[in-house]
Amino acid sequence: MSLPGNIKIHPSWYAVLQPEFGKPYMGALRDFLQQEKQAGKAIFPPSEQVFNAFNSTPFDQVKVVILGQDPYHGAGQAHGLCFSVMPGVRVPPSLKNIYKEMESDLGITAPDHGCLQPWAEQGVLLLNATLTVEESNAGAHQGRGWEQFTDAAIHALAELREGLVFILWGSYAQKKGGFIDDRKHLVLRGPHPSPLSAHRGFFGTRPFSQANAYLQERGQAPINWALPPASALQRVAAAL
Repeated sequence: MSLPGNIKIHPSWYAVLQPEFGKPYMGALRDFLQQEKQAGKAIFPPSEQVFNAFNSTPFDQVKVVILGQDPYHGAGQAHGLCFSVMPGVRVPPSLKNIYKEMESDLGITAPDHGCLQPWAEQGVLLLNATLTVEESNAGAHQGRGWEQFTDAAIHALAELREGLVFILWGSYAQKKGGFIDDRKHLVLRGPHPSPLSAHRGFFGTRPFSQANAYLQERGQAPINWALPPASALQRVAAAL
């Protein structure tokens, strides 16, 4: 399957989401993205990274799901994983707070970068609700069809898999994942890590240790939340 710019999605996800690609909303989304590019607008992330979350974390390898809302809209930031930025880009404020909670929860020192690609490759699906955005125009691609597509992805995980950890930070993510059966999965809900809301109870929620304890109780390997230094991520940057 391809979208404008020869965007590809992992076969395991295509097998699950194939019906979505033939629906009218997806055709309208393709047309919209093509028109935006023909109009000379910069779209982020780059086309080959739009489905990075799906390509880095195949359907049957998902262990943890973290939901975000929009890609970062500055040049060189977004690479298809929520809360994550490319190596060499300044760590965003929300991610700084995520790192603070990780250090408090697990004693892991914050890395010198904001690239979460190693998490994705261990089974952490870092999924934004909207997969593209216009440069310097936050939310510009909301309501164009991506939300329906990512809803379908979450429904597939919730219904076809068992024993996943869903981390829902903030009211938007909690609403989007409101249907998830917490008898079948571990659903961790908390305030958003944004500086505007983190003080309302985000700190101290211990999502990382809770996720790992749940996975281990079910006989699965825990996530190694410690991230390598930026110097070790040259491979990631080159691949992306």
